[in-house]
Amino acid sequence: MKLSHLIDGEWITAETPSASVNPSNTEEVVAHYPSGGAAEVDAAVAAARRAFGGWSSASPEVRADLLDRVGAALMVRAAELGELLAREEGKTRAEAVGEVMRAARIFKYFAGEALRRHGRTLESTRPGLEVEIWREAVGVVGLITPWNFPIAIPAWKAAPALAFGNTVVLKPAHLTPAVAHALAAIIQECGAPAGIFNLVLGPGEVGAAIAAHQGIDAISFTGSQAVGAKVGQAAVARGARVQLEMGGKNPLVVLADADLDRAVGIALDGGFFQTGQRCTASSRVIVEDAVHDRFVAALAERAAALKVGPALDPATEVGPVSSESQLERNLGYVGIAAAEGGRLLTGGERLTLDTPGYFMRPTLIADTAPGMRINSEEVFGPLVSTIRVKDYDEALAVANDGEFGLSAGIVTSNLARVRHFRRNVRAGMVMVNLPTAGVDYHVPFGGTRGSSYGPREQGYAAVDFYTQMKTVYVGD
Repeated sequence: MKLSHLIDGEWITAETPSASVNPSNTEEVVAHYPSGGAAEVDAAVAAARRAFGGWSSASPEVRADLLDRVGAALMVRAAELGELLAREEGKTRAEAVGEVMRAARIFKYFAGEALRRHGRTLESTRPGLEVEIWREAVGVVGLITPWNFPIAIPAWKAAPALAFGNTVVLKPAHLTPAVAHALAAIIQECGAPAGIFNLVLGPGEVGAAIAAHQGIDAISFTGSQAVGAKVGQAAVARGARVQLEMGGKNPLVVLADADLDRAVGIALDGGFFQTGQRCTASSRVIVEDAVHDRFVAALAERAAALKVGPALDPATEVGPVSSESQLERNLGYVGIAAAEGGRLLTGGERLTLDTPGYFMRPTLIADTAPGMRINSEEVFGPLVSTIRVKDYDEALAVANDGEFGLSAGIVTSNLARVRHFRRNVRAGMVMVNLPTAGVDYHVPFGGTRGSSYGPREQGYAAVDFYTQMKTVYVGD
């Protein structure tokens, strides 16, 4: 498959020196893609700027109808796109099809929101005046998206941007360009006017050009803290609006009164499914002393039994890691945790299967302490650490430790503990008797501290980032 940039409604062919490979079988090239740069970003921004006036002033029904058609097309092609996603990113076929359906639902949801860009009227303090507050589109929006949800995250950024009248320049992750290309093609096929949605493929330099571009009014980024900091600095330096989602080190607290089997299942889901490559994954599990040993033994047994294999194998429960560099990083953290005193209970090694791929055995490391690197740095793989605590108070303190604050969970039957935890844990999202990973598309998404910066993403909260307010005074 040979990919192209999409700029001003035209597919721009170029040399294709770079390739995305199948992490389940590294001998298979999924797609060749061009490495764009500042020139392509300039052209895409110029196209988006030209298209902005017509798109932002169009009837909201025009925008709603386009997004609804995109959502419907994604649903019809969910199996096909799910297979492509599984081949390029590595999550299982079921997980990949589920992600495509989520993207479809997001477009359909924001088709409705296009008609609900609410304004307000207020009485003036001065007689004879009326006050109106409008919401209007921000302008050209740059979207920089990661590889772990290569269609859902572009969808939850692009859909509200377009719904509220903005135009878009999307830079997807270089590991998963084919999935983003497929989404762009569907948006075009569904009748998008030229220039409202532009796609520029390539390495990190493309994202840097977007972040620094004077013609981009707002930037929404999802990725690592290190890159997010650079994007934020570049945007703020020129006065652009910016929204950053930068991961997590999410705690799952298991109290002594929890249903043990349920707690193990929750930890297994949150820590290992989708190969642990979710920013909301429960990568550190904090367990009350009274049940610690039984819980850890049961979780290790369940983790060891997970079937690791190629993404398209129906028997696979955990697919490959996304890339060689990510696999090496994951294995490096196993060594770091062991050197700092952690006890490896299962996994911690690369798997060799019939096809060459980036397979890693699900890994559980016990006897870790809060200050260890394994408990303070995002690993992004099928690797879970456990921390023993004496009681709930210590569990809450450990959960609040560190610089991240995206998602936090608790497993307990004590309603008083639930009420206290959800109010006092320092996280943007709280899960009670549920995995820390797994969120709805129609509610706000985001964290505290180093996990997020700027307005929330998704759901009704998206209007806050993708529109700006205008206050109008009307006299007689």
